[in-house]
Amino acid sequence: MRIADIMRKNVHVARPDDTVSTIAREMAKNDIGFPPVGDNDRLVGMITDRDIVVCCVGERRHDHTRLSDIMTADVNYCFEDEDVSEFAHNIGNEQVRRLPVPYRNKGLVGLASLADAARRDPSLAGIGLQDVTNPGGPHIQRP
Repeated sequence: MRIADIMRKNVHVARPDDTVSTIAREMAKNDIGFPPVGDNDRLVGMITDRDIVVCCVGERRHDHTRLSDIMTADVNYCFEDEDVSEFAHNIGNEQVRRLPVPYRNKGLVGLASLADAARRDPSLAGIGLQDVTNPGGPHIQRP
């Protein structure tokens, strides 16, 4: 099974110049926890609800802070032709639960999550969660 078989194609993409308050409202309205950030059809970052809480609220930044100031710019991703079992291992190693799926030229085509993989093959959940649930890892918040 390939990533293309499990990924979500209807993805809300934020812009680097969007404000935290704007994207937070969009995330709440559309039940989104992980919008990719794109600029001219290129994936340039990711923003999570945790980024907003830790980097904006926790640091007492105002709600007009631009996403480019708090987003994760070093984005891990997978491609739609990759095998889902490899994806499950990779997200475990990276300690994340979902990844953007860009075209090879970095234009965004979708998002894939551990939950998407587990719905198709429940055994994949254990593979990904084994390492995702370990404390620490490379995805600590930036200053």
